Amino acid sequence: MNELFGTLSDGTPVHRWTLERAGTRVRMLSYGGIVQAVEVPGREGRPGNVVLGFSDLDGYVARPEPYLGALIGRYANRIAGARFPLDGRVHTLAPNNGPNSLHGGERGFDKRVWDVTPVPHGLRLSRVSADGEEGFPGRLEMSVTYTLDERGALGIVYEAVTDAPTVLNPTNHSYWNLTGAGAGSAAGHELRCAASRFTPVDADLIPTGGLRDVTGTRFDFREGRRTGTGYDHNLVLDKGVTPTPVEVAELYDPSSGRVLTVATTEPGMQLYTADLIGKPFAPGAGVALETQHFPDSPNRPDFPSTVLRPGEVFRSETVYGFSVR
Repeated sequence: MNELFGTLSDGTPVHRWTLERAGTRVRMLSYGGIVQAVEVPGREGRPGNVVLGFSDLDGYVARPEPYLGALIGRYANRIAGARFPLDGRVHTLAPNNGPNSLHGGERGFDKRVWDVTPVPHGLRLSRVSADGEEGFPGRLEMSVTYTLDERGALGIVYEAVTDAPTVLNPTNHSYWNLTGAGAGSAAGHELRCAASRFTPVDADLIPTGGLRDVTGTRFDFREGRRTGTGYDHNLVLDKGVTPTPVEVAELYDPSSGRVLTVATTEPGMQLYTADLIGKPFAPGAGVALETQHFPDSPNRPDFPSTVLRPGEVFRSETVYGFSVR
């Protein structure tokens, strides 16, 4: 089912689509590939929306910075100095986070209207990112498919091809509050994550180099701990890059009983506790679990590569599962 959600200032219509299966209802926008709502039942069987979002299009247009539920690209996270070398040439990007590039630049995937095509139990979003868009090289043909499986899990598959060497690192930027969106802080949620290392960063959240052991630090979520606050860091998943999704994390809300599991093919997960999310949301109102490659990988040859070349097919998959206990 789809409906008109609003109209942009240039007259472009934005539609909202609803997917429903096995007790999960997801509402998505053609603008930014935004996941506006995910409704799942709690311990007592009552459904509730567990992602932060705005009720109208104006909210997303006026407040793009939190990237609520948005499809992020071409490059999720930060690229230092808004530039990177590739095959002997330095590419300059649009700086939008101090001197750095964040989440694809000033007008990344999150601010574009996508073509939407229904597929069995889901939607395929597609668009062409032109050569030079936000400074990134290569004409990129991108598709993102959202589906609900027989268990009500939300799957996201990213696929792309390019006509010139480029870098690519897409993700989804939903903020989860399993108590219910608007129910207050998510700092009491308990996170378990199979990550023995993390990437230490400087004051601008750029990796300082190398990977650090989480033992004895607040980044050790291997046995589970409250998310609390003060996180905007990449956890290095023990499994590395995998051809199919492997479960790496579980987020649990003791008050509602809701459980969110994360399975992915990606080697990293950015944990962001929304300390700087801004009004109308309070700090800590949600927890972002962004599956992706590491920040600043194009400038870090020791990190897993994000380079995509002509003739290759990029594919990444993440599955968000829902249950109660």
